[in-house]
Amino acid sequence: MDYLFLIKKIVLPVVEGGVRTNKRKSTPRLIMTLLVKNEEDMLEENLIFHKAMGVDGFIITDNNSSSDRTPEIIRKYKEKGWIVEAIEEKATDYQQKKWVDRMIWKAKSVHKADWVINADADEIWYAPSGDLKTELVSSQANVLTCEMKCVYPEEGKPFWQWGQTVEVVNDLERYNLSRYSLFARQNKKVIHRTAGYIQISMGNHKVTMFPKKVAKSNIRIYHYNIRGKKPFLEKMINGGKQLEQNPKKHGGRHWRYFYQLYKEGLLEAEYDKVIGATSFDQLKQDGFIRTDTTIPEWFGRLDEKTIK
Repeated sequence: MDYLFLIKKIVLPVVEGGVRTNKRKSTPRLIMTLLVKNEEDMLEENLIFHKAMGVDGFIITDNNSSSDRTPEIIRKYKEKGWIVEAIEEKATDYQQKKWVDRMIWKAKSVHKADWVINADADEIWYAPSGDLKTELVSSQANVLTCEMKCVYPEEGKPFWQWGQTVEVVNDLERYNLSRYSLFARQNKKVIHRTAGYIQISMGNHKVTMFPKKVAKSNIRIYHYNIRGKKPFLEKMINGGKQLEQNPKKHGGRHWRYFYQLYKEGLLEAEYDKVIGATSFDQLKQDGFIRTDTTIPEWFGRLDEKTIK
């Protein structure tokens, strides 16, 4: 263990808390961290969208992408200067919290970020104003919570053309839904300042700060966590294998649940219950699947945007 780093991690937020807590800048520097693995179907559009939304730079950890163009996309946007640092993580035990924490400290100490968004490649962080920084500049908090909206998969189309989001369903039996279906309640995620940062949580849903002042944000996250049957099966199997190697058994409950079904030969049948395939019409009629064309409309205007 690096004890010097541990001491710095504890002491520095205390010092910052006493000197410049929640100090606002007219143009804060915003860095997004991304932990990726075989994300070619979303990664490039993810970078384009968030760059246009005000992100100044990206730090990416690639955890053994080997079956698609993810490394090629990372090289392309590193050469463009958008990706300020790319880390190749070869470990196979999915130490997500540790790897994201490493990126946050690099964002803070090396790349001088004022704010950090810790995102996944399947998330689109949308600011109604058209600029994420508008929300940051107006806030005196150091942690902003953001609602998540799951997007219903429409196979045969690129993800950015999908125009339906889902609402939480509590009566799983009535609609023949999985315990971890697309319609399950989504935990909020956070954007946080770098000053006062101590530790991110598993899944990036919470953050430890000193001191800590939390506020709600108008920023909402469109979550493309289910992108078709084949990607779902691959993701749950690969993720489950990695979590099995992780000595810390907490976290990743849904991954472990689906991986156990895979070992029992039941995962493929579970997919229909994950997306509510057999109850789609009823779910839509009852208001649990709703039209939301925010992201398709944004990408439809993409040619009109200037992305530097």
